[in-house]
Amino acid sequence: MSIVHVKIRIDAPVERVWEKIMDPKALEQWVTIHRSLADVSSEPTRKGATMEQIMCVRGLNFHVHWTLADVDRPTHAEWDGRGPAHSRARIVYQLESDGEGATNFDYTNEFTTPGGRLGNVATKMIVGATSEREAHKSLDKLKQLLERGE
Repeated sequence: MSIVHVKIRIDAPVERVWEKIMDPKALEQWVTIHRSLADVSSEPTRKGATMEQIMCVRGLNFHVHWTLADVDRPTHAEWDGRGPAHSRARIVYQLESDGEGATNFDYTNEFTTPGGRLGNVATKMIVGATSEREAHKSLDKLKQLLERGE
C-alpha cells in the first residue's frame, strides 16, 4: 500500500473550501492528474454518491469509480475508489477551521495495487514520488484558487 499524507493551510473559510473540493465539476481546476469526469450522481455530496473519473499519471490514463463512503459536512469526506486490475484507493478530506477564518486541510490518499508485495514494489518503481508530488501540486493549486476568491 502507498500512503500520501499532505496538510495545507488555506486562507478561506471551511465552508468555501468544502464547496470547492466537493464539487465534481471543480476537480479540473485543482487536481493536477484529473482528465475527465462522467456519471456523477445527482446528489454528489451525499453518502453513497458515485462518479467515474479519468486520471493520468506518468502519461498513462486510467479510470477510477469513486463512491462517497463517509461524509460529515463541512469537515470530513471519505472516497473509496476502484481502479484498473482490481486496484483500490481511499481518499480522505479532513477540514478544520484555524479559528481565524482560514482552513487547515488534511489530505490522505491510500492506494493499493493488485499483486501483493510484488505489486507494491512495481508501484514504487513506476510511480515513485509522483503521487506525493502531485498531491502537493494539487493542494497548492486549490489554495491559490480559493485565496484568489474563485
